[in-house]
This record gives sequence, C-alpha cells and structure tokens, in this order.
Amino acid sequence: MTKQEEIQKLKQEKDAIILAHYYVQAEIQKIADYIGDSYFLSKKAIALPHRVIVFCGVSFMGESAKLLNPSKTVLMPNAQADCPMAHMVDQAAVQKAREQYEDLAVVCYINSTAEIKSWSNVSVTSANAVSIVRNLPNKNILFIPDKNLAQYTAKNVPDKNILFLDGFCPIHEHMCAQEIQKLRAQHPTAEVLAHPECNQEVLEYADYIGSTSGILSYAEKSSEMEFIIATESGVEYALQQARPDAAFYFPETEPICSGMKQITLENIIEVLKTGKNEVLLQDNAINKAARQTLERMLELAPS
Repeated sequence: MTKQEEIQKLKQEKDAIILAHYYVQAEIQKIADYIGDSYFLSKKAIALPHRVIVFCGVSFMGESAKLLNPSKTVLMPNAQADCPMAHMVDQAAVQKAREQYEDLAVVCYINSTAEIKSWSNVSVTSANAVSIVRNLPNKNILFIPDKNLAQYTAKNVPDKNILFLDGFCPIHEHMCAQEIQKLRAQHPTAEVLAHPECNQEVLEYADYIGSTSGILSYAEKSSEMEFIIATESGVEYALQQARPDAAFYFPETEPICSGMKQITLENIIEVLKTGKNEVLLQDNAINKAARQTLERMLELAPS
C-alpha cells in the first residue's frame, strides 16, 4: 500500500477531510480534498460535514478552522509549522492606537494568532481586505500585522486613514525587485503577478496584484503564455494545473515558506492514525472575541 492509498483508507475510517494551502508541497496538494488560500479554506471548513479536519497549513490556519468549527476535530500534520508574521503584533501598540483615535477599527489579517484576532474588530484576507476596509463605517483603521497588505489596502481605499505597524511576511518582504526586473528583461512579454504581501518595490513591477487565488484566476483567464510569479513557489503546482500551456517563472532566490514545507505525507498518516496535534482552544473570552472577528469577516465578505 502506498502512502497515498494509506491516507485514503484512514480518511474513510476517521471521517476525515484534508484541506491544503497552496504553499505546501505538491505531493500534499495532490492528495488534498480541497486546495485554496486562507479565505477559501476558512469558508470551506464550515460547510464540510466531516468530523475531522486535517489542515495542511501553518498554526494560525488550524486555529481559525477550530474557532469556526468548535465541535469538529482539527488536526495539524506538523505542530511546528508556523508563520512568523502571525506573531508580529504587540498588544500595547494596538491599545495605544485605540487611545489616540476614537473612531478606530482594528482590522486583523487572518495570518495572525487567535489572541491577536481577539484585539481586533474584524479579520480579513488578502482576497477581501480592500472591500471590507472600504465598507467599514470607521474613518481610522489600524491594519495588523502586515504592513505591506496595509499599504496596498491604503492605496485602494484612499478616503480612509490607514495606520500600520511593522509586521511582514519574511518570504514576500525580502523578495528582491532586481530579480523581478531581471526576469522581465529575460521574458519581456511575461506578465508580473504579485501578492500584496510583497514589498512596495516589487509591487511597482506588477501587472496584477492579488491574493493567491486571485493570481491563479488571473493566469487561468489570461491569453498570455508567460508569467512572472511574485509569491511563494508552492503555487506553481496549481498554476500548472490551471494553465499547462503556459510558462511560469519565479525569482532566482526561490520564495519558499519553510513552515509550509515542513508538512509531509508521513505527518498526515501519523495524525490520522493517532489523533495527535489536535488544535485545542479554551472556551474563554479571548477565543470568543477571535471567533467574532472571523464571523464578521464572513458576514462582510460572503462571496
């Protein structure tokens, strides 16, 4: 029996479903029941009837799935898989902003811990941040933790006063604009598709800026045959599935999220067999507040 066959057998025995983020290894995406970005997977987890969710992603994703599905068992294949940006907020900074601005909404990127979400008014993803911020009644917005997504949102919602701190995704923040420029020189007809977590220098080269799912959708519908991709390289598998006729180029310094890449087929088999690495959240004020930010996000951006 192959590892893939063993996973299928265990899934049936445990009434389990496997969700995988675009950034995990291709062999994980191949055996997943659903592949998506944070927004798609957060919605999908609610609708699924299965008793067990195996979430192939980093820790904040498992937390979000559990917050939205408190009665289900959520298992993380690798308990060490984490997102540095998810911790890049200090509560004192949030409180200081609340004291300085009466009409303030704290908007929290879903790439954050449950505790950080609990300090906020609403969660957002890269797919819906602009629309949610635009429709909030508040003039002043503190956007945490990602400064790059905050600045992108500010450019698209100029009538709001958007404040931000110093959080960032190390993979996107450290992507080099010179490498994008070099690729463009090598492939002059290629379109640059970039994630808004990228630094501003990279975004200046972009023909399209959007979430991972947005990048996929754009490439799938485009008549172009070459694309330069400014996001984590794990998305290449889905891009190739969507556009097998097209060529995709990534920066020479390949953007790799080490947390996402820690997840293996063996990890999935182990948690399905043993139930280890279950996401356990106390029924307390912090987690109730965190859940409310996710529920409000789904109310404000249902599609």
